Amino acid sequence: MHYNPIGVIHSPFKDPQGTPIQPLGAHGVSGTIDLQSEYKAGLKDLEGFSHLILIYHFHQISDGYSLEVKPFLDDTPRGVFATRAPRRPNPIGISVVRLDKIEGTILHISNIDILDGTPLLDIKPYVPDFDSAKDVRIGWLANKSHQAARKKSDERFTG
Repeated sequence: MHYNPIGVIHSPFKDPQGTPIQPLGAHGVSGTIDLQSEYKAGLKDLEGFSHLILIYHFHQISDGYSLEVKPFLDDTPRGVFATRAPRRPNPIGISVVRLDKIEGTILHISNIDILDGTPLLDIKPYVPDFDSAKDVRIGWLANKSHQAARKKSDERFTG
């Protein structure tokens, strides 16, 4: 398998420490996507969507991964697949962001929780009928997910 970035995500977050851990905690934070010109035709009809799912590579995470991690919202070690922690076997992240406008190959986005310079792998439109499930259980996060809006990243996955 080999993936090539289709663009670069730009944000005000230069350091993993202090970056919001989810878009919920980045309400109103603006950024851009600088899409490579060869992918411009792929933007056709995208302006009709208010939100995007961004799939990207965690480029500032230290080498390796851990199958058990202490996630940002807990001090108990959890299985990495039961978290959204960045130190994963394949360092891939996802975020749902607001699409504000498109100018050529520059996408203006907001509610961004992604580090500046992050390689973008793909863009998908967010569609509530497709992307929102019913009868959802959220496991160990049941009493913690409300904390995500205030929680910031620390050094636990970069050292």
